[in-house]
Amino acid sequence: MADVTALTFLALCLPLAGALAAPFVIRILGANGAWLLAAAPLFAFLHFLRLLPQIARGQIVTGGYAWVPSYQLSFSWFLDGLSLAFALLITGIGTLIVLYAGAYLRGHKDQGRFFSFIFLFMGAMLGIVVADSFLMFFIFWELTSITSFLLIGFDHEREAARRAALQALVVTGGGGLCLLAGLLILWNMSGVTQMSQLIGLGDMLRESPFYLAALILVLGGAFTKSAQFPFHFWLPNAMEAPTPVSAYLHSATMVKAGVYLLMRLNPVMGATSAWEILLPFFGGLTLVVGTALAIRQTDLKLKLAYTTVSSLGLLVMLIGFGSDHAVEAATLYLVAHSLFKGALFMVAGIIDHETGTRDITRLGGLRRAMPLTWIIALAAAFSMAGLPPFFGFLAKEEIYTALAGGDIRAITFTAIAVFGNALMLAVAFAVALKPFLGRPEQMPKAVHEAPVLLWLGPAVLAILGLLSAIFASFTHAALSSPIAAAIRGTPVEISISLAPHIGLPLALSLLTVLLGIGVYWQLDRARFWIAVFLRAAGGGPDHGFDLAMVGLVRFAGRLIRFVQPGRLEIYVACTFLCLAAILIIPPILYGELPHLPAWPTDVRLYEWAVFLIAAFGLAAVLVARDRLTAIVSLGIQGFAVAVIFLLFGAPDLSFTQFMVETLSVVILALVMTRLRLSPDDRRSPGRRLLHGALALACGLGFSLLLLRATQGPFNDALTQFFNAYSKSIAHGANVVNVIIVDFRGTDTLGEIAVVAVTGLAILALIRIRAGSERKLAANDPDAVGAGE
Repeated sequence: MADVTALTFLALCLPLAGALAAPFVIRILGANGAWLLAAAPLFAFLHFLRLLPQIARGQIVTGGYAWVPSYQLSFSWFLDGLSLAFALLITGIGTLIVLYAGAYLRGHKDQGRFFSFIFLFMGAMLGIVVADSFLMFFIFWELTSITSFLLIGFDHEREAARRAALQALVVTGGGGLCLLAGLLILWNMSGVTQMSQLIGLGDMLRESPFYLAALILVLGGAFTKSAQFPFHFWLPNAMEAPTPVSAYLHSATMVKAGVYLLMRLNPVMGATSAWEILLPFFGGLTLVVGTALAIRQTDLKLKLAYTTVSSLGLLVMLIGFGSDHAVEAATLYLVAHSLFKGALFMVAGIIDHETGTRDITRLGGLRRAMPLTWIIALAAAFSMAGLPPFFGFLAKEEIYTALAGGDIRAITFTAIAVFGNALMLAVAFAVALKPFLGRPEQMPKAVHEAPVLLWLGPAVLAILGLLSAIFASFTHAALSSPIAAAIRGTPVEISISLAPHIGLPLALSLLTVLLGIGVYWQLDRARFWIAVFLRAAGGGPDHGFDLAMVGLVRFAGRLIRFVQPGRLEIYVACTFLCLAAILIIPPILYGELPHLPAWPTDVRLYEWAVFLIAAFGLAAVLVARDRLTAIVSLGIQGFAVAVIFLLFGAPDLSFTQFMVETLSVVILALVMTRLRLSPDDRRSPGRRLLHGALALACGLGFSLLLLRATQGPFNDALTQFFNAYSKSIAHGANVVNVIIVDFRGTDTLGEIAVVAVTGLAILALIRIRAGSERKLAANDPDAVGAGE
C-alpha cells in the first residue's frame, strides 16, 4: 500500500514536473523533445493501468497526506472505476497529444511555453478526477479554468484568442464560485469533507432542506464547465487555441469535468425529481442546439466543437434519466466519445497543417495525397456515427435501450436522441468525406501525407475504438462495468456486444442512419435554413455575454466614481461613519451599554487644570482660522493627555506621548508650511455640522467602549504572564518595553515600516513642491514673489 501511495503521488506530480522541464527540454532538443516529455504522462498512464485489475475486482484505492487534521483538510485521492477511467483517458490521450503537439508546433518560437501550459492543464485535470477532499477538488477545478485560459489565449497577439480566453475564464470561473458554495453546503449538510465519505450519505443529503440549494449550485459549476445550454457558447470559441489543445480539451479533459462531477455525485444527489427534471431538460436542449449549430459551420474544428457540446448534452441527459441502462449508456458513450473525438480533432489539425485551411467548402480530393489520414478519419467517423464494428455503435444501442419506452417522457427524449445522433452522423461524415472526396481543389500549401507524429495519435485512438468493440467483453469487465458501478453506486455488469440486437433499439439505430444520410445529402440546404433561423432569432448567448461584459464594465465604472470620487474628505468621513456605527450600534442591539458612573468627587485641582488645558486646546482647534494654528492647538491636547499619563503613574507612556506629539506637530507644521495649502475652510455649514456629529459620535463610541471595558471584571492572566516571563524569556526588566520590542516585535516592526513609508511620502511631497518652485522661478521669477 505504501508503494501504491508513493507511486500515485509521483504520478500526480509528473505533469507539474513536465511543466517545469518543458522550456529547457525544447530549447535543447527542439521538437524532438516531445518524445522525452511524453515519458511523464506515459509513466502516469502505466501506473494507473497497473491498478486496473484491482479496481475491476471492485476494490478502491485511497491515499494521501493530512494537511489540517483539525478541519478535516487533506491532500488525498480516491480511485474507483470512474476516477481511474478518467485518469487513464487524461494520461493516455495526454501522451498522444504531447507527441502530436511536437510535430504540429514544430519550429514555433513558443513551443516550450505551450508544453508548460499543456502539462499544467493535464496536472489540474488529473487532480480533479482523483481528488478525494473537497478542498483539493476545488483547487484543481479552478486550476483547469486558469490553465485553459492560458492555452486558449496562447496566440495572445490575436484579439479573437484573447476574447475567447477571457470568455472561458469568466464563464467557468463564475461556475467555480457556484461550485464552491455548493461544496460548502454539502460539507455543512454531511459533516464530511471527502468524496469517499460522502458517497454513503445519499439518503441524508436528499432529505435535507438544503438539498435543492446545493443541487442548483453544483449544477451551476458542472453546467458552465461542461458547456450546457445556455453556457455552451464559450466552448466553440475556445477553438482559437491550437489544435492539440482542442483535441485534448474536447476528448478527455476540461469539458468533461462537469460530467465527471455529475457522475460522481449521482449516488448521493440523484434519484430525486429535481435531478431527473433539470438534467434531462438542459442536457436534451444542449444536444439539439449543439448539433443544429454544428450543421451550420463550415470550419472543421467548429463543426467538431459544436458536436462536443451536443455530446456533453447527451451525457448529462443520460445521467439525469435515472435508470440502470441510462447509466450504462452514459458510461459507454463517455469512453466512445473520448476516442473518436480526440481522433477527429487531430485529423482536422492534420488537414489544416498540411493544406493551410479548415474550410470544408474549400477542401476536396485529398484521399490520394493523404490516404492514411482518410482511413483514420473514416474509422473515427464510423464510431461517432454509431456504426458497427466500432465502440460508438455499442454506446448508441445502449442509449436507445435506456430511453425507449411508452410514456410521454421516454418518447420525447428518445426523439431528441434520434434527432441529435442523426445530425452527429451527418457532421461525422462531413468531416471524414467532404475534404477527401471529389476533385482536388487548389490549396494554400502543397498537400502530402502527415509525418508520423501527427497521424500516430489519431490512429491509436481509432484502432482502440475498433478493438474495444470487438473485444467488448474484456472492455466491459476491465473498464465499462467498474465505471457504471461507481456512477450507480451499486455493482453493475454491462454485457452489450456487436452481436445483432433485434428490436426497438436496432430500429431506432436504422432510423438514425437514414435521417443522418438525408441530412448529409442535403447538407448545404440544411446549413442555409439553420442560418436563416438563427438570423431571425437574433443574438444568442454569445452576443449576450458581450452585452453583459459591457454592462459590467459600465456599472463598475459608475460604482467606482461613486465610492471613489477622488476626495480625501469623503473617504475620511465614510471611515469615521463606519467606525461610529461599529462602536455604538452593537452595544445597543445586544444590551451591552455601560452603566454611567457617578460624578467623581476626588479630582484634585491640578488635574482639573490639565483637563481645562485639553479643553482649551480643543476650542483653539475649532476656532483656528488656518491649518498651522489648528495643528499647534491640536498639540496642546496631546501634551495634556501626556501629563495625565504622567500623573497616573505611567512615565514611559507619557514620555512616548510627548515624543509623538512633538514630532507630529513639527512634521505637520513643516509639511503645511512647505506645501502652502489653502488656509481657509471651504466646507458648507451643513457639512461642518455633519463632520462635527461624526466626531462626537466616534468620541461617544470610544467612551462607551472604555466604560464598558473598565466595568467588567479584570482578568490579570496577561499581566501575570508578562510579569513572569519578561525577565526569564526576553531578559528585560521593563515589562512595557519587552512587550513592545519582543512579545509584539512583529507588530512593532510593522508600525515602524508604516511610519517610515509615511516619512518617505512626506519627503516626496516636499521635494515635488520644491522642484516645482524652482521650475517656476526659472521660467517666471516674478511669479514666485507673487505667490508668496
